[in-house]
Amino acid sequence: MSIARWFDGLAVGASALCLAHCLVLPLLIAVLPAVAGRLDLGEGFHFGVLAFAVPTSAFALIEGWRRHRGMTPLFVGVMGLVLLAAGLAFEDWAAVETGVTVAGSLLLAGAHVANWRGRAW
Repeated sequence: MSIARWFDGLAVGASALCLAHCLVLPLLIAVLPAVAGRLDLGEGFHFGVLAFAVPTSAFALIEGWRRHRGMTPLFVGVMGLVLLAAGLAFEDWAAVETGVTVAGSLLLAGAHVANWRGRAW
């Protein structure tokens, strides 16, 4: 297994964790008010995830493009990263931040899956 293929798998897993964070954690906090006051991952968490996603995704998507020359995974992946970054700008509007971040995560995961499939050819 090539290192770029491994990065695609890692990126899909990271996108899934991001999605779980965005969708499950707010529900958990809503259900467990005692935890809500003590658990604040803050924007540092989102910045850290983005700092991880950008280099790993860029490497995997560019390596995939070099191999299969498919522009769609590269373009969709860049759009996903842009949405993830844009989510940081909406920290004061939780619903918008969550929507933008989830959309970016789904686009990025889809791009990595398409990239992964493109390499199999």
